[in-house]
Amino acid sequence: MVGLLAGLTVAFTASVSLGPLPIPPLTVWRILLHHMTGLGRPTGWTRVQDDVVWDLRLPRTLLGVVVGAGLTATGIVTQALVRNPLADPYVLGISQGASVGAVASIVFGLGAFGALSTESAAFLGAAGAFVLVYVFARRSGSMAPLRLVLAGVALGFAFNGIAHFLVLQADTPGQTNTALFWLLGSLANGRWGQLRWPAGVLAAGTVVLFAKARALNALMAGDETAASLGIQVERLRRQLLGLASLLTGVMVAVSGSIGFVGLIVPHALRMIMGTDHRWLIPAGILGGAAFLVAVDIVARLALQPQELPIGVVTGVIGAPVFLLLMARRRDLGGGP
Repeated sequence: MVGLLAGLTVAFTASVSLGPLPIPPLTVWRILLHHMTGLGRPTGWTRVQDDVVWDLRLPRTLLGVVVGAGLTATGIVTQALVRNPLADPYVLGISQGASVGAVASIVFGLGAFGALSTESAAFLGAAGAFVLVYVFARRSGSMAPLRLVLAGVALGFAFNGIAHFLVLQADTPGQTNTALFWLLGSLANGRWGQLRWPAGVLAAGTVVLFAKARALNALMAGDETAASLGIQVERLRRQLLGLASLLTGVMVAVSGSIGFVGLIVPHALRMIMGTDHRWLIPAGILGGAAFLVAVDIVARLALQPQELPIGVVTGVIGAPVFLLLMARRRDLGGGP
């Protein structure tokens, strides 16, 4: 936990310091301290440095912290839902549903959706996907993990097809580029006004997860074990599915589709510190935040002045890391 906190601090400082206008880390923290407490006189830095740190880089970095933590928390919930450490938030199809809403608003124009923003349209798409997954996953009043996975995967493929079809309907290259860039994920639109909603949802979701930590441990041991401990399994699964869908929808709505975060970070932490969710949840929040902030630094600086979509970087980094983690797990070997 100390190492994760230190890693997040280093990534946070580097994200605010690095860019076309490099700013020394000590100056960054002096600017932040002055804005947050009013202490110190603004004489050791320029007005440009102040604006860059406080108005541009800090909101983007904080958005990366929130989104990384939210996607990792969703991955933890999803893996507990399906009892599979290699599951991730996108297995539920919620992210793909959010993509349909966002791309539709970009291609057809915001006027076609009234006063809705792209973020609001993405969240409504995620909510609609959640309803469909829930309906198709239920059978005879119960919801089995296998049915949940199959429903999420099938609907995810369908939503992906719809989103890419909508991209082909774009009238201008600008609309096409915007839609594709959003589908690949980005923190470029991070502003102070965008932080309240996802940060509030993350805080509330974290409280719920802490309250359900012991129940999550029991659910990972199987439905019968959880039921023998007095846990209402179906009710718990509905609550967890709703929470995972809410977190995924909100995070995707403000950052686009960013893959591998909810898969790599929880799985790696489970290998290091075990499966006790009382420790895994706070570790996942710190680790996911540090991971996404570090990846965003690479996305911003790799091809300056051009910026890479962050989903491209997470894919390039995440795929080999995932294969390495999978190879190291003995319980994923061959056999019947």
